[in-house]
This record gives sequence, structure tokens and C-alpha cells, in this order.
Amino acid sequence: MKQFIDFIPLILFFIVYKMAPRTFELTGYSLTLGGVFSATAVLIGASLLIYGLLFATRRRLEKGQWITLLACLLFGGMTLAFHSETFLKWKAPVVNWLFAAGFAASHFIGDRPLIQRIMGHAVQLPAPLWGRLNLAWVLFFVFCGLANLYVAFTFHEFWVDFKVFGSLGLTLLFMLGQGVFLARHIQDATADQPACKD
Repeated sequence: MKQFIDFIPLILFFIVYKMAPRTFELTGYSLTLGGVFSATAVLIGASLLIYGLLFATRRRLEKGQWITLLACLLFGGMTLAFHSETFLKWKAPVVNWLFAAGFAASHFIGDRPLIQRIMGHAVQLPAPLWGRLNLAWVLFFVFCGLANLYVAFTFHEFWVDFKVFGSLGLTLLFMLGQGVFLARHIQDATADQPACKD
């Protein structure tokens, strides 16, 4: 559910980006929708609305949500201020690499890897497996950042499609692989437990 909420502003960005430019009259003001700059404004507005509502109802945002929101405001704001989509193309790589850095730093800061802090309440694994899983997340975010950067600056006509659907597809595939990894080790742990005696 959290992943879906985080993708709502991005989906709205995609819809507006793909629209043929059209102008609407709204309370005496002209509003043009369609193309990267109006889509960026929608992305910023939707992010402020979504994360603002989450903050109002929960009284907090997760660190990842703060990073995503601040990156959206920074890179989206610079895109609009300088009228250059280059800034927005850097948003996904930078956010992915910040997440990679956070997961990597957790190997050295604190008593547990970040993935264990996130999932440890639901899954029990030996410490070495938590370390491997955390490293997998580091590599995943580094790869996603590089993939976004490569597509954005090499295949201009596809970068928005990849930003939305490519990133979502990569995330779903990675989480599916993580689910298989966790299921295998949870089954192994269950098999190792002594059977109850009646």
C-alpha cells in the first residue's frame, strides 16, 4: 500500500506529460496542461498533497518519504525555475543513490542493517542473511539509479515511460525475488525447529 501511495504523484506526472497540450480556464486564470513542465508542476503539487495528508493523519513521514518529497521539490523546482527538464532527469538517479547510501551506511551505523530494522518485526533471519539481503538492496538501488540515468540521457523519448513503468517493473521483480529468498529461508528455519511432542 505504501509503495502504491508513493507512486500516485508519479502516475499523475505521467498522465499530464502524455497529454496533448490544452488550456483550461480556471477562475479567470489560464492553465495549460500537457508536456514536461506542467507535468512537473502536477508532480510537485501531488507530492505536497499526498505527503501532506500522510503527515496530517500519521503525524510523521518515513525517512524515505521525506527524501522523495524533498528531491521532488528540489529537482522539480529547478526544472520549473530554469525551464530545463535536465534537472528532473537527475531526480530518480539521485534518490536511488541516496537510498543505496542509506542501506550501505546501516552496515556500519547502528546494531542492525536497515532492511532488518524495516522487516525484522515480521521476519526472523540469521544475522548473515540480513546482511546479504541489505546488500542486495544497496545493489538494487545503485542499479536503478544507473538505469534511470542511462535511459534519461540516451533515450529521451522513452525516459518518462521508463521512469514510471520501468522503475515500477524493476521494483516488482526485485521484491518478487526477495519474497522467494525470504520464503526459502523461512521454510528452512521452520524445518530446523524441533517438532512438538504430544
